Amino acid sequence: MKNVAIIGAGESGLGAALLAQRMGYGVFVSDAGQINPDRKQRLMDAGIEFEEGKHSEERILDVDLIIKSPGIPFSIPIIQKALDQGLAVVDELELAHHFSNGKVIAITGTNGKTTTTLLTYHLLKEAGLNVGLAGNVGHSWAAQLLDSDKDWWVIETSSFQIDGLQTFQPHIAILTNITPDHLDRYEGKIVKYIVSKFRLFINQKKQDYALFMSEDPLSRKGLDSSKIRAKKIFISLQESDATSYLDGEMLHIGIGDEPIQISVDQLPIQGKHNVLNALFAISAARLVGLSQEEIEKAIKTFQNAPHRMEKVAELDGVLYVNDSKGTNVEATAYALENYPSGIVWIAGGVDKGNDYSSILPLIAGRVKALICLGKNNEKLLKAFSGVIPVIRETQNIDEAINWGRELSQPGDVVLLSPACASFDLFRNYEDRGKQFREGVLNLKMKVSA
Repeated sequence: MKNVAIIGAGESGLGAALLAQRMGYGVFVSDAGQINPDRKQRLMDAGIEFEEGKHSEERILDVDLIIKSPGIPFSIPIIQKALDQGLAVVDELELAHHFSNGKVIAITGTNGKTTTTLLTYHLLKEAGLNVGLAGNVGHSWAAQLLDSDKDWWVIETSSFQIDGLQTFQPHIAILTNITPDHLDRYEGKIVKYIVSKFRLFINQKKQDYALFMSEDPLSRKGLDSSKIRAKKIFISLQESDATSYLDGEMLHIGIGDEPIQISVDQLPIQGKHNVLNALFAISAARLVGLSQEEIEKAIKTFQNAPHRMEKVAELDGVLYVNDSKGTNVEATAYALENYPSGIVWIAGGVDKGNDYSSILPLIAGRVKALICLGKNNEKLLKAFSGVIPVIRETQNIDEAINWGRELSQPGDVVLLSPACASFDLFRNYEDRGKQFREGVLNLKMKVSA
C-alpha cells in the first residue's frame, strides 16, 4: 500500500486525505497550526492519523507522495527536504484529476478568474449539463469526488495550485490575464509568475483548447516562450481579428457552427473587465456546445460572488461599493475606471510588490480622497501624496466608513478596493468585505433611525 502525507488540513487538505484513503492509500495529515475542530472530527471519524502544531519530519518523509495545501510555499524546510529526497509534492487538484473521468475547464489569471469561473459554471449548469464547480472557488474537488463524478468540471486554479500540478490536463484552459501579483511568492520576479501560470497548458493535447486575452502583454510574453499544442483561441476587447471580441455594444463569439452575437446590455455584470470575463465564459460555453438561446437564457439569472464590485447601499445619495476582492493594482484599476469622478477610495493592506504608477492616470479628477486602511501605508502615501487632495490613515474599518461619509457628497462613491492582501487586519478578503458591508449597513440604520 502506498503512503501519502497531507501537509495542511484546510478545505483541500481534508478533501485530499479522505479521497486518498478511499482509494486505498495510507494517509497521515500534518498541520503546523491548529486544525479546525470540525475537520479534526472528520479525520477522527474516518480513522485518519493526524498531528497539529508541528511537522514530524521522520514520519512525513517516509511516504511515497506528499500533497500540500496551495497556501504553503515550496520554500518551507519540510517541503525542500522532501524535494531533495526525490519525493513528489503535488496539489489536491493533481490527486483528484486521477480519479475523475469528467472533462475539465480550468481557469486562471491574475484578475477575473473567479467571475469567469462562476459564469462558465452557471451557463453549463443552467443548460442542464452534469457539471461541478471546484478548485480555488467552491468546495474541494477531491471531497466532491467522494460522492460522485461529473461529466464536466469547471475549476478555478490559482498559480499556487498550478505549481503543484504534474499531469493535470484540462480540455479547455483559460488565462484571463497576467499582471504583477504574488511576487513575494516568486522571488519578486514576474518571469517566474508567468511561468507558473503557463504550467496550466503543458499537458494539453491537440484536441484541447487554450484561451488567452489577445492584447495582454504578459500573456503574449508567456506565449512567446511556451510550446502549446492545444488550439489557441484569442479573446479581445478591441481586436476584431480575435476569435471572440467586443464589437461596439455587441459580444461577437466566433466559435461553433456559426458566429453568435450577444448584446452587452444583457450582461448582469458591468465594466470592461466583466465584458472580458463574459467573453471568456461564453466562448468556453460555445466550445462545450451551448446554443445562443441557452447562453442568453442563463445569463439573465447569473449573480456574481460577493466582494466584487458589490453595491452595498446608497446613503444620502452616496453609493458604497465593496470590491474587497480587488487585491492587486490591476483589479483596483478596473474598479476605478467604473466611476468618472467623486471617488472616496479605501485602500491598503499587505503589499505584494505593488507598483502604483500604472494607475496614476486614473487618479486625477477621479479620486477626491484616499483612506489608507492598513498597518503599513508607506507605499500608498509615497505614491499618492500630492496627487490625491485628501489622504487619511486608519486601522479601523468603521472609522474608514465614517470618514467616507464625511468626505463624500451626493453623486459620489465610497469604494473599498484595497489593491492589497488583507492579512494585516483581517482573516482574508472575504472577512474584510463582510466587515465593510456590515459597517455600511449599520451606518445606514443609524442614519435612518
